[in-house]
Amino acid sequence: MKWQPIENLTSDWQKLASDELPPLVTVWDEQAERLQNSGEFKIFMERLCREIAIETGIIERLYTIDRGITRLLIEQGINEALIPHGTIDRPVKQVVSLIQDQQAAVEGLFDFVGRQRPLSTSYIKQLHQLLTQNQESTEALNQATGQITNVSLIRGDWKKLPNNPMRSDGSIHEYCPPEQVASEMDCLLEWHHQHQEAKMPPEIEAAWLHHRFTQIHPFQDGNGRLARCLASLVFIQAKWFPLVITRDDRAVYIAASEQADRGDLSDLIQLFSKSQKQSFVRCLGLSEQILSESRQTQTIITAIADKLRRGQLQSLADRCQEVEYFSDCLYTIASERIDNLIEYIKLSLQNVSSDFDVFRVSFKPEHAHYHRYQVIETAKQLEYFANLRPYHKWLQLVIDAGSSTIILLSFHVVGREYRGLLACSACAFHKDNTEENERSISEIQSLTDTLFQFSYADEENNLVERFQKWLEEALINGLEYWNNSL
Repeated sequence: MKWQPIENLTSDWQKLASDELPPLVTVWDEQAERLQNSGEFKIFMERLCREIAIETGIIERLYTIDRGITRLLIEQGINEALIPHGTIDRPVKQVVSLIQDQQAAVEGLFDFVGRQRPLSTSYIKQLHQLLTQNQESTEALNQATGQITNVSLIRGDWKKLPNNPMRSDGSIHEYCPPEQVASEMDCLLEWHHQHQEAKMPPEIEAAWLHHRFTQIHPFQDGNGRLARCLASLVFIQAKWFPLVITRDDRAVYIAASEQADRGDLSDLIQLFSKSQKQSFVRCLGLSEQILSESRQTQTIITAIADKLRRGQLQSLADRCQEVEYFSDCLYTIASERIDNLIEYIKLSLQNVSSDFDVFRVSFKPEHAHYHRYQVIETAKQLEYFANLRPYHKWLQLVIDAGSSTIILLSFHVVGREYRGLLACSACAFHKDNTEENERSISEIQSLTDTLFQFSYADEENNLVERFQKWLEEALINGLEYWNNSL
């Protein structure tokens, strides 16, 4: 790939904006103050920053850490005593130092935003110095010999040598030549500040800034880590969450970045939007204890004043009624789609096998407690709290061939307090029809890697379109689950 100077966003950038985030942000904005003043929110954010610090180095192949140790470090803190000897591929002290540098860089973004400083090349250089202060060297291509060699890493200053990587097929991916870096970075920041003045949606600006920075690749090493920090900075300035990209996202992340190289930012924006959506849902699902803390007089008065400033909000009952109306609409759409799918399956297999039946089982109020186990297990896989007490409706597609393959959709509350945010999850499992207890159920498998969430703040047309796409993915994965079981 030949290097080209970076380009501004195209004039049709509006179509790239996420339909899912604005309604979720509305719910978050109304609850953020109470959540952010809690001790549990502080713990949540500390763990989130540790997760980012660990995973960003794994993505860059600086080290490898297994998932069990990663979870322990996220929960307990970055401590070399928590890493058993021989469980990582680098010296423990070196890895811990790298992670701590990355953690300090992410946490420093909040201080930078708090001081309301404009993004500048000097701050980017400071950030690079902090990210790499315990990294002594990096690999570079010797232009004379064509060999890859280790060179001392220049911290906090633009590269002096080309850093064009060679692909596995022998092709060269060209980044900005060293002599052009300063002017390209000035251009990048000028456009970024223009975007801020124009109130560019955060997910678009974060993806654009991240990608154009990586196109320049201004430092000898550490560009990927710093690009994700810059994307996080955009989100933090919007009062959202720092960007979380994990090892599980790496292949999608690289593919989206390569697509952006070809002029299409949509997949990168979608990946960044997914990260924010997951952080919002996880945080809104924090425990009831958070939401019941700090009921002092000043807190109540502040809340009242805020409501008066913004106008009287809908009552909580109205919000819940509105989102339940949306849920009923989506439930009807899912029922009709499943009925169509049943007819298609029967028609396609009528001359192949008669030893099966396929049918839909719909929710009845007296059976509201059914499938609690399956829904909770699916929620654990997607890392959120599924609350089935205030509201729960379900729908299942059953393929009966001696034992049953079941595709289950569940509509329920996200988090311990019901404030107008619902979700739909999809899972599949096998059930032995000869037994009536849950031991006869196979391991539960989520059929999507994202939860479908919606709130009273959604627009119905956009909501239906989003749900239909999500539902189709879930049903396709459910049929593949059945196929793999044959």
